[in-house]
Amino acid sequence: MGAEGAEKSTIIFTYGTLKRGFSNHVLLQDMISNGDASFLGVYQTVDKLPLVCGPYRVPFLLNFPGSGERVWGELYAVSARGLIRMDELEGITKAHYERLPIKVRPEAQPDEVVAEAYYAHRNYAEAMWKRNGEKGYSVYSEKEAKGYVKRKERPQHLTFLEQIGIFISSSSDQKDKPDSCYSKKKVHAAPLPIDVVNH
Repeated sequence: MGAEGAEKSTIIFTYGTLKRGFSNHVLLQDMISNGDASFLGVYQTVDKLPLVCGPYRVPFLLNFPGSGERVWGELYAVSARGLIRMDELEGITKAHYERLPIKVRPEAQPDEVVAEAYYAHRNYAEAMWKRNGEKGYSVYSEKEAKGYVKRKERPQHLTFLEQIGIFISSSSDQKDKPDSCYSKKKVHAAPLPIDVVNH
């Protein structure tokens, strides 16, 4: 990867919009063309983990081993420079996601690989799990992504944490209501759960 050669890469498991064929994969394509990432293959989590959708069909992996399903995704080796770009996209410093270890294995292979993944931040993960009825997916596919709204098309007067707070505080039967985070109508921020505000 790149001219650095000896630079140690970080192995990243992607499960959502960074995968091939999804909207944020352009970042990885750019990183691959610049020598800052390389595709390692399709992998599945060793542990069952909840993969859920939040506001605007944004995918979130929750760090609750034993719940949910074994999740399918893609593995990439990423340079330090590439990791900075991925951390920025995932809002690490804003408490959107947190990058933590994860055990994965290649398709139909027993060998485990320790990688890292972007999990929903612990400040709202439990509320996100409950909001999804404690049900998750084994893969973020076109079906689960249907209705995904790109960042630039979301209400710009709300932060992503405010959008998450509105989603969490809405009931699952409010898909078509303006305050549910599914609607493109302008809404005012609802009070956030205290643990989301105080990150």
